[in-house]
Amino acid sequence: MRNQRIAHRFRLSIGMIVVLLAALGSFYLLELLNRAGEQMQADKRMNEPDYIIHNFSFVRMTKDGKPSYIIAGDKLTHRPIDDSSEVDNPRVHSLAGDRPPMEIVAKTARVEDANSRVTLNGNVTIDRAASPDSQLLHLESDKLVIFPDEDRMETDHPVKLRLGNTTASANSMRANNATREMHLAGNGTLQLPPKAADQ
Repeated sequence: MRNQRIAHRFRLSIGMIVVLLAALGSFYLLELLNRAGEQMQADKRMNEPDYIIHNFSFVRMTKDGKPSYIIAGDKLTHRPIDDSSEVDNPRVHSLAGDRPPMEIVAKTARVEDANSRVTLNGNVTIDRAASPDSQLLHLESDKLVIFPDEDRMETDHPVKLRLGNTTASANSMRANNATREMHLAGNGTLQLPPKAADQ
């Protein structure tokens, strides 16, 4: 009889320990889920914009204090999580001192890497007026990445280009405005104007 009571108490103790361990495990799991939920909420809050500006424009200066380019747009949304900005209907006007200015427009833009990388999307066009030492330039693409500090641009999307009376198209482009070099790659076409007749 005494042995039965001891065995009963032993089974009861084991059962209580199992229930206690299950309760502790459930509490720990609940705590982990709560922390994960709080982290997700914090991440979501961090990805929310910290400011939105309508009808804005700002001037980027060179290291020697001269205007380099002006960016304007209908709406700028800044996200602190990665210090990036999204722009609706961006317009970029370059102010390179000794080179002809360029006008760039698109539907949207994403500005990142401390304003050193601008990705333009949707009906991207570039227009540069003719000057004594350079021809008129008109470029069209649906995406273009600009590196303003390096005065260069690139795209892996189809591009159409007119330089003076010459037209070209290609599947990708790399251009450096500072060195006036442009590389077109992929299936494309090139149309040169006819040579003037000798007089």
